[in-house]
Amino acid sequence: QVQLVESGGGLVQAGGSLRLSCAASGRTFYNYAMGWFRQAPGKEREFVGTINWSGGSTYYADSVKGRFTISRDYAKNTMYLQMNSLKPEDTAVYYCACSRHGGAGTSETMYSYWGQGTQVTVSS
Repeated sequence: QVQLVESGGGLVQAGGSLRLSCAASGRTFYNYAMGWFRQAPGKEREFVGTINWSGGSTYYADSVKGRFTISRDYAKNTMYLQMNSLKPEDTAVYYCACSRHGGAGTSETMYSYWGQGTQVTVSS
């Protein structure tokens, strides 16, 4: 089992930045890909980005490409989502997820473990 806890959400003005953290415990997450998803009010949960087991490969949704960056710190068992140039449409609950594979894609079905989510609100 892997337990995931997100933190770092909050209220920020448009154009601002936030960094979300996802702390993993339980099984080592070294071998597994991880990802970020988000769910805005009244919408389906959507893919934000993913990072492979080594941290050497990342992939992002078009809507956040160039503004968001995923990284991971193995010593701290933590994954990060750096969000810059935030827009009101980025407002959502952000979830981190862990796969059971070294690489994972955009589908929720590829991720086995989920955090509880952290709220990000971007004001205009």
